[in-house]
Amino acid sequence: MRLPSSQAGIAGHGLAMLLAGTLAATCSTASAAEPDALRLAKAAVAAADNQGQAFAVVDKKNARVFVFDGAGKLRGDSPVLLGLAHGDDSVPGIGERKMSEIRPDERTTPAGRFASEPGRNLQGEDIVWIDYDAAVSMHRVRATNKAERRLERLATPTVADNRISYGCINVPAGFYDAHIRPVLGGRKGVVYVLPETTPMQARFSFMGPG
Repeated sequence: MRLPSSQAGIAGHGLAMLLAGTLAATCSTASAAEPDALRLAKAAVAAADNQGQAFAVVDKKNARVFVFDGAGKLRGDSPVLLGLAHGDDSVPGIGERKMSEIRPDERTTPAGRFASEPGRNLQGEDIVWIDYDAAVSMHRVRATNKAERRLERLATPTVADNRISYGCINVPAGFYDAHIRPVLGGRKGVVYVLPETTPMQARFSFMGPG
C-alpha cells in the first residue's frame, strides 16, 4: 500500500577512476560490459534531458544502477534486485492492487524516463518514488523473507538471480545511504530505466537513431 502523494516524500565493481572522473571521462573508460547505461547518461546530459537534476540509470540487463549528480558526474554504481518478470511495461492498474493479487508474470520493473521524488513507505522508511501510480520505488533491500535470499542474490557475481521483486528496485542498504539518499533522497530527480525487450531509442528520443 502506498502513502498519498502529498506524503511521498557496497558499491560493486565500480572503478575508482569512474567514480572520480567526469561523465566524459567515465564514458571513455567504461567497461565494455556496461556501455548502454553510460552511453545513455552522456546523451541525457548533452540533450539537457535531466534539466540539471541528479539522476540514476538502471541497467536491467546487467541488474545495476548508476548514480549521477546534476552535472553528469558519476557518483557510484551498484548491483540491484529487479522485478521477477522480464518486460518493460507495468500492468495497467497494478498500483491499486494488493501484492497478494499480483501474479509472478506481472512483476515487472517498467522501462523509461521517470521523474523521481523522495517519499516514505507505510513503515516510515525513506524511499525514492519512480512510478507512483504503478507503486514502483527504489529502496533499501529488505531481507524480511529469508526464503527469498535477497542479500545473497545481491552478493553473487551473476545477474540471473537478481530478479525477485514485485517491480521495485532493491538497493544494498550501504549504497543507498551513501549514494541514493544524498543524491535523490532529498529532492526531485530523474531515473532512467533501460529497456530489456526493445531498443533504447524506442524509450528515449534524445538517443537519436540507432
